[in-house]
Amino acid sequence: MKTVAFVPMKLNNERLQGKNTKSFSGGKPLCHYILKALKKVKEIDEIYVYCSDPSILFYVPEGVKFLKRDSALDGSKVKINEVLRAFAEDVEADTYVLAHATAPFIKAETIGRGIQGIESGEYDSALTVLRQQDFFWMDGKPWNYDVKEIPRTQDMKPLYRETTGLYIYKKHLITEENRRIGDCPLLLEVDQVEAVDINEPEDFVVAEALYHQCVKGAKEYE
Repeated sequence: MKTVAFVPMKLNNERLQGKNTKSFSGGKPLCHYILKALKKVKEIDEIYVYCSDPSILFYVPEGVKFLKRDSALDGSKVKINEVLRAFAEDVEADTYVLAHATAPFIKAETIGRGIQGIESGEYDSALTVLRQQDFFWMDGKPWNYDVKEIPRTQDMKPLYRETTGLYIYKKHLITEENRRIGDCPLLLEVDQVEAVDINEPEDFVVAEALYHQCVKGAKEYE
């Protein structure tokens, strides 16, 4: 069974220009962190950076391959599944690991656990999620609780939000069904740090603070 990981990147981000190569103060370019984590995962056979701009090679560490993608995939209206299908057409694998530079604190252990779950045959996909037990509203009304009987948050039924930082899926899901989550997904629960996803300028500020307070020097990130 061949497992290939890839990190799709573009350098013309709209909401936060240059975010994929932007450095934390005293740190390294954002893409460095997820690539470092992927390189630690023994279950991964190959790692790619999937980008239309060869200048990304300046930031690609040894042991990671570069695959040039069609610049048409950089468009703001392009859906992520179009990118995933294009990669699957270019690189053959049984299982794909989709990781994002904007989720720099995903741990190698989490990635490995997801791959192992799929290799066991029990799951066809895996994704990182954040457990939430809180009060939610929809269409101007409370969605998951009764305002007349307010429960303790710890007693509420948990909801799980996709962090969008990591997806692992069997080939047929994207090539035949055009999806990255199957009918039997493994939910990889992560904490607030691993759940970080950087899109807006303020996200980067928060992530940088977490980097200095929680990540830098931590054994699990070394």
